[in-house]
Amino acid sequence: MRVLLMACFLALPLPGQASELLIALRDSYIRPGFDRLQQESANLEAVSKEHCAPEDTELRTAFGSAWDAWIAVAHLRFGPTETDNRAFSLGFWPDTRGTVPKTLAAMIAAENPAVKDPAQFSEMSIAAHGFTALEFLLYDPALAAPSPYHCTLVQAVTTDIAKTSAAIAADWNGPYGAGYGAPGPDAPFASDLDALSKTYTAMLTGLEFNINARLGRPLGSFDRPRPTRAEARRAGRSLRHVQLSLASLHDLASILMLDLEGAEMVESAFITAREAAAALDDPVFAGVAAPQSRLRIEALQQDLKKIDELARLHASAGLGVSQGFNALDGD
Repeated sequence: MRVLLMACFLALPLPGQASELLIALRDSYIRPGFDRLQQESANLEAVSKEHCAPEDTELRTAFGSAWDAWIAVAHLRFGPTETDNRAFSLGFWPDTRGTVPKTLAAMIAAENPAVKDPAQFSEMSIAAHGFTALEFLLYDPALAAPSPYHCTLVQAVTTDIAKTSAAIAADWNGPYGAGYGAPGPDAPFASDLDALSKTYTAMLTGLEFNINARLGRPLGSFDRPRPTRAEARRAGRSLRHVQLSLASLHDLASILMLDLEGAEMVESAFITAREAAAALDDPVFAGVAAPQSRLRIEALQQDLKKIDELARLHASAGLGVSQGFNALDGD
């Protein structure tokens, strides 16, 4: 996909025609990403209506495809994803207090009737929503025992995921998306630079999240590695999430930085990091606890820090923007 994006915007001038860049970002990166999330989430909901058992292959496959689609856009933490805490509703992680399993266990024990009404369920704790909750329901031995109530709970979660994903996609394909591509007094952004700055911040947010959370949490310290803190370890997807995010951030950087000084260095750094991730044979970062394998995970983290450093240096100056507040600050 990245090569296609590069070819599509080879002639795009920067930074003088920022509006064209915003339209390119919206139409070839942002909208397609959220459209895919909507489609995969709708499929997950449909599959769960017929296949709700935790170990059902069709359900787990649909779940994986929908989660893939979310990870690819999860760093775009502005606008429609932040309305009504939609992003946290789809992905409540890190969950440092173990709120998700506690909330789900309480619901199952009490057979909370809110699962029968999408409107009531949408008002429940955000810990009961989204892909993190569904992972527990499908893969955690303590929460994945099949029962009629468990089936209804799985279906409530998938329905809520589909509803949230559809709302985000609708906003990007509606007035918000139109305003992103044409900033002005009545648009979400006052100027092209405001919109570019928010998108640049989203790229850095994604890099930082991979460095500090997806890799940093399981790495812990040399004396106290924390492999059980890896994201999506129950489903065996910890490394996969880093790879999916890197691929998507690579696509984003390829558009944002096209023709900027330093773009080739950023491109090379992304390739190096993706090759390092592909070479890891450690789906859940269990190797953080062993010296030799830990070094390889630390090296991947350093590769991502290099991308972050180069992107800050060259994208900020070339685009005339700076990093602003992101929705994950202070988490």
